[in-house]
Formats: sequence, structure tokens, C-alpha cells
Amino acid sequence: MAGPAVTRVSSSATDQSIGDLVSVAARDISQLVRYELDLAKLELKSDVKRAGISAALVAVAVFAVCLLLMLLCFAFAFGLSAIGAPGGLWGAFLWVALACFLLILVAGLIALLIVRRLTKMKKTRRTLADDTSLLRHAKSAAKASTKVR
Repeated sequence: MAGPAVTRVSSSATDQSIGDLVSVAARDISQLVRYELDLAKLELKSDVKRAGISAALVAVAVFAVCLLLMLLCFAFAFGLSAIGAPGGLWGAFLWVALACFLLILVAGLIALLIVRRLTKMKKTRRTLADDTSLLRHAKSAAKASTKVR
């Protein structure tokens, strides 16, 4: 794929100038950067493909879980009806709807409590503000020292 980064030179060519050596080094570095970018593109393409397939499989699994939940709700309602729930079959379905509503309500409240406890990256924002103020201070100090000279 790539030739050797360092080539052996004959004894007659040992008197290369610094400019030639710098030119060869710059060419080798730019070639290395190109190869690294090509490798990164290939890896990214592969990772994006795997992530897409995984997302599709998760969507299929979520859909199957929804179908399973619906089937379990029907089974629950018919089971309540079979043991004599008040109101007959329609009453059993109302009880199942109430149970699903309570489940949704509890899950929503738990999610709300978790979201309220998020820190909103307070520490990161504070350290970034400290870093930028430190850089500004260092920059202004450098300008002041050059004016004094």
C-alpha cells in the first residue's frame, strides 16, 4: 500500500541538503496524514453501517414488544372477564386500560424526576469558563509584556 517511510541512500547521496531532507519529510508526513484519513473514513463507514443495522433491529424489537404488550393486555382483560370482573367484558377492558394508564403515569413521573436531577453539565461549563478566562488573561499578559519591551 505504501512504500517505506525512510529509504536507504547510497554513500554518494549522503550529502543531501537540509531543504531536500525537509521536503522528503514533509512529503512523508502528508502521505501519512492521507493514509490516516483514508483509514478513518473506512472505519467510520463501517461503524455507521453497523449502527444503522443495530438501530433497525432495535426498532423491530420495540415494535415486537408493543405487540406483545397489546396481546398481554387482551389476555389480561379476557382473564378478568373469565373470573367475573364487574361490568362483564367491557368492564374488564376498562380495568386493563386503568392499569395501563397507571403504569404510564408512574413511568412518566419517574422520568420527570430523573430529568430534573440532570446537572446540565454545570461542572464542564464552569471549567470551560475558567479555561477561557485563563487563556484571555495569559493573552493579555503577553500583550502587556511585549508593550513594555
